[in-house]
Amino acid sequence: MGFKRKLVLCRLSAPIFFSFFVQVDSAVALDTSMNLGLAFREYTQPAIFANQSDDGFSLRVQGELREKWNEDSTVLTFLPFYRYDDLDEERSHGDIRQFDLVHSSGDWEYQVGIGKVFWGVTESAHLVDVINQTDGVESLDGEDKLGQPMVKVGRFIDGGLISLYVMPYFRERTFPGEEGRLRFFSPIDTNSAQYESSQKEQHIDYALRMQKGIESVDIGLSYFDGTSRAPTIVFDETSARLFPYYKQVEQTGVDVQYTGEKWVWKLEAIYREYLDANYHAQVGGFEYTIPGFLEANIELGLIAEYHHDSRGDILDAPFQNDIFLGSRWLLNDVDAECLIGGFSDLNNGSNSFLVEFTLRLSNHVQLNVEAQAFSNVDRNDSFYDFRNDDFIEAEFNYFF
Repeated sequence: MGFKRKLVLCRLSAPIFFSFFVQVDSAVALDTSMNLGLAFREYTQPAIFANQSDDGFSLRVQGELREKWNEDSTVLTFLPFYRYDDLDEERSHGDIRQFDLVHSSGDWEYQVGIGKVFWGVTESAHLVDVINQTDGVESLDGEDKLGQPMVKVGRFIDGGLISLYVMPYFRERTFPGEEGRLRFFSPIDTNSAQYESSQKEQHIDYALRMQKGIESVDIGLSYFDGTSRAPTIVFDETSARLFPYYKQVEQTGVDVQYTGEKWVWKLEAIYREYLDANYHAQVGGFEYTIPGFLEANIELGLIAEYHHDSRGDILDAPFQNDIFLGSRWLLNDVDAECLIGGFSDLNNGSNSFLVEFTLRLSNHVQLNVEAQAFSNVDRNDSFYDFRNDDFIEAEFNYFF
């Protein structure tokens, strides 16, 4: 069966699939909310490239609608998102983060629509997280994701879950534009994106994941076959610009977490097979928690993780031999949380630092502060073009 025919069948089968399995009753529970965020960002060093600014603001709007039927066994979720940014027109964008229908029936779970799926256990990177595309203009840490069209069928087993995903459409990664900071020497031309597959964004991707808990250990095994979410960045000598090239990839992954009384040990590892090359990467470490730190209502977590990537020093592998050290502070008396950490490249000595602080000011208002800094960045490091992009950002969020 050809790819186009399979795509049509996938699109047509979703409504038929749910009309067969879901019997909707009259008892409906509807929850709605909205989050409005106003952020101010200041870069502390002069821009390296032309047309870049040192400060600016952005406005973010995110809504949430959840409707439930059948004693919460059927859930419709809608999460629209939009950001306006006065510095970078590429960062002004909208997205449907989630718009899907999930139905549970006995040991089975079914999902169809635009979904959000998260895999992973480590703090500083998520190697196994491969379903949703990274929203590259939102933040440098890769935590923000674009919504992914999908159909999922899951089967609950003793202490775990087996899930099959079919993804009929691919989302391209977003990148900062000409006027944006935290970009490479040349903006990445997303309009010139190329694909290894002749089906391009309509290539049908597949994924399988098994997760299971055994006493204090949680294990995840995953397999993905489709268009790589991480593009290869190619330099076009004719136009002197960069463009993304999306290869086909098979990824096998494992994530393991052991949770003790104070220690949490974590590991993520992947093996990726391309047509022209293969590589493996790992990140692992621990978080040690100290409750009642300084004899106060403070919970302190100490974090250490090591990164390895067999590809070595290339643009697409920023953490090939790096260590991340950090601490997480939970200030329970004032409802605040703070993460302080930094990466150090053990090969070339490049360093980057981050601070993420959240403070609940009232039932409706929250303050988020984020800071990023770079130090002693080597010319061959992936972050060399960001070396002057130290910034601090304050965002005020109002929850309706």
